Amino acid sequence: MSWKIIEKYRAILACEEGVAPREWGGKLSVCLVYPNRYPIAMGNLGFQAVYRLLNDRADVVCERAFLPDPDDLREYEKSRTQLLSLESQRPLADFDVIAFSVSFENDYLNIPRIFYLAGIPPLSAERPGSAPLVMAGGAAMFLNPEPVADFMDLVCIGEAEAILPRLADLLGQRGDEDRREFLRKAAELPGIYVPALYEAVYDGARLASFTSLPGAPARVERVWSADLARDGAVSEILSPQSEFADMYLMEVSRGCPRGCRFCAAGFIYLPYRQRPLETLTAEVAKGLKVRGKIGLVGAAVSDYRGIGELCRHIRALGGKVSVSSLRIDALDDGMIDTLVESGHKTVALAPEGGSQRMRDLINKNLTEEQILAACDRLIGKDILNLKLYFIIGLPTESMADLEEMVRLVTKVRERVVATAKGNRRLGAIVLSVNPFVPKPFTPFQWCGMEEVAALEKKGAYLRKAFGRLPNVRLQMESPRDAYLQAFLARGDRRLANFVLRAADLGSWKRAAREFSVDADLLVHRGIPLDERLPWDVIAGGNRDRLLQEYRRAFGHKA
Repeated sequence: MSWKIIEKYRAILACEEGVAPREWGGKLSVCLVYPNRYPIAMGNLGFQAVYRLLNDRADVVCERAFLPDPDDLREYEKSRTQLLSLESQRPLADFDVIAFSVSFENDYLNIPRIFYLAGIPPLSAERPGSAPLVMAGGAAMFLNPEPVADFMDLVCIGEAEAILPRLADLLGQRGDEDRREFLRKAAELPGIYVPALYEAVYDGARLASFTSLPGAPARVERVWSADLARDGAVSEILSPQSEFADMYLMEVSRGCPRGCRFCAAGFIYLPYRQRPLETLTAEVAKGLKVRGKIGLVGAAVSDYRGIGELCRHIRALGGKVSVSSLRIDALDDGMIDTLVESGHKTVALAPEGGSQRMRDLINKNLTEEQILAACDRLIGKDILNLKLYFIIGLPTESMADLEEMVRLVTKVRERVVATAKGNRRLGAIVLSVNPFVPKPFTPFQWCGMEEVAALEKKGAYLRKAFGRLPNVRLQMESPRDAYLQAFLARGDRRLANFVLRAADLGSWKRAAREFSVDADLLVHRGIPLDERLPWDVIAGGNRDRLLQEYRRAFGHKA
């Protein structure tokens, strides 16, 4: 046993606000695991919402575990201590259920590491009957769980508020029931996917067939909450060591009404839902008792119908406001004024497409005039630092589109510089540029990702072009990291061997070279519209609508 780990965990708990000790006696014990570091996990509202949902039940005790940071990892290995839960410092193997919350595909690589540290076989088929039941949920899981399906006994497809009550009831009734019999019962619940009850057959890179066994539905319906007044997520636990430690986070809406063709959030969280203003104002009063700043969370915060009124209410109570980014064509003067009063020196906008052709292709519905007008409004409010998000490598993109991006940024910079000179204060533009990654349940799911070499060439062009512009700074995600994300996002069950090998080697690049399927083909190929997709087992989107949007984007006839 490592007393250093135990002392560190107790010190973390002593700093947290909102955690009450729970007794284990006779309750279903669940260890909620985030396959990344503690600060990232505790900045995730979905993770916190699941923790609350489970601990609100009198018959459940839920604790947390995380991927250890490097120092803790060395201490675990040195002391040969199994991975411990945060609250009671118990080994994960002591719990009835291990529940992974997975938001991002790249975190799939950390899941075997969690199992190894816990002393539990990663593959479901190799775990003894005495091992904890292993389940998973989160956005990555209801996009495409197949790369890690062989690790999971069951997967939650959809939103936790709509799934967990019935699933927890069933888990509480399990007793000594055989695992396979229990999983057949679980598969009857809405939103529950039991990978062992499906058989896949492959033909090269293609999924030839995917068959459900008796007791399993042909497709698993994604479920969602219809009552965000009751179910909206807020900060349940506050920690000085978490991301966004200085603010109380509050979900204002779920999903996005815009339907950008590259963006999964606009499709997997349908229908778009907004929380009632009176619910949010009550949450503000609660949040301002513990933090001076309210962080508004949602894929489309500035689309919230009462955003100006909400921001003014927060300011009237003496609070500050923070938002991640603003919709260019939905700027509200009340919201901008509140951000200025809250001390915001930088505001993020997302043109996404660098040219008009690219913005039309992705259905962004923004013109250059609208982008410049939004910048003018912000600059006019003395916000002289702008962060602009762009995507490169979109289907059909050419160098001409990148040249138009450079011209657009140059025009924005001229506006910032002109105002900054008058105010005798420097302004700056930060460009966040990310390679396009095709995601399941979007109209672009059939498109391949551009070759890494081509993306690197485009990145070099942008660095050279923007390097000539003072006060403009370029941040670009590594094309190789984007390649990994695409590999995992588009993968099937055969990737389980890759994920395991990457954990063994400590290098996903080496594991990819050993992979039996052509990784480049999986990432870069365009998928025929009539081909079966690994994630088709999930009835999570309207395929006809996705096809229609794909055809609209590329001018194909229906």
